[in-house]
Amino acid sequence: MDDTTGTLDEALERIHVSGPERNGWLSNHAPMAVEALVRHGQASAVHRWLDRYGPKLEEMPVAGAPVTGRNWHEALGDPRRVADWTAYFERETARAPWRDVLAAWWPRLLPGIAAGATHPVIRVGHSVRTLLTGEETAPRVRELAHALGYWAARHQPLPALTPLGPAPSAAAALDLVPLVPEQSGGIRERFAQLTGFPEWPAQPGRESAGPRPAGPEPAHREPVGPEAARSALRELVRASTHRYATHAHGEPIMLVHAATAPNAVLRTLPALPRELWAPSLRAAWAASAAVTAAYAPREAAPVPASAGAAPDAGELFARAAAHGDDHTIKFTDTALDVGDALAFSAARRAIELNPPVFG
Repeated sequence: MDDTTGTLDEALERIHVSGPERNGWLSNHAPMAVEALVRHGQASAVHRWLDRYGPKLEEMPVAGAPVTGRNWHEALGDPRRVADWTAYFERETARAPWRDVLAAWWPRLLPGIAAGATHPVIRVGHSVRTLLTGEETAPRVRELAHALGYWAARHQPLPALTPLGPAPSAAAALDLVPLVPEQSGGIRERFAQLTGFPEWPAQPGRESAGPRPAGPEPAHREPVGPEAARSALRELVRASTHRYATHAHGEPIMLVHAATAPNAVLRTLPALPRELWAPSLRAAWAASAAVTAAYAPREAAPVPASAGAAPDAGELFARAAAHGDDHTIKFTDTALDVGDALAFSAARRAIELNPPVFG
């Protein structure tokens, strides 16, 4: 649904004077939250929300040396170069169609999908959804440039991981993810403890043992077809959203990303060449599994009694908007994509567990 109010473009112009992080490396959630608010009929709340959130933000860092087609390898994964990367993608999206820029850079960035606690890929997913469903205005194209620049600056692959055997479904695979030994400290310290994930979806002909880098397989070794990859990705988004209903008590903020990161990939697929869909599935699984390993509790809670209640999408998102927490807004947005009663119950769980911004 396109925004006919102009609110989204106004909000993005306000946001783009700020950098993608604050207080060291906390992510700027404003572009993702305002996109979700506008999409779900809450455009009138956007500027009030930004007035409350905006003082947390910091200016875009000062640019240094330009990133170019020749030196980008040395700048990849250097957060000090975030302004340089943003300027690079602004130039690239000015000279070429945004889909072409995305298609060229997606496979380069995909191995670092979990970087920045998965926020860069989530920001890309919100941006691409807007560009696919509405007018390609300058602020919206610029938002994609900022999202890609953030991802490139924070790019950091996961450790080499050992396949732990096949799982029959996304839900089973998430249940079988080994938790990291020390669930304390920041996300980078937790991710450093990762050693292996279940193989999902099961792919015949692949080696069953031996560590390898996390992320997508080389295209010539990937047996999953594009449509099967999209179907599996939908299954992963549904399973991770449902799982939040019973596991969110472990860490209600961070576990949001186990669902919103793969959903960002799912939203981006229609803008990508089909040969990138299967590698995208594998990377999305790695991101969701990594967040699960780092933050999931060892015991599940009972399925909420509200899981069987008749859902009302508009009322549910209005509650999330009134709550005001950025992660809650984004998770509810994903729960609405899943669209069933347990997903809606999971969204209500986020509203209950996360501290509200508005009283």
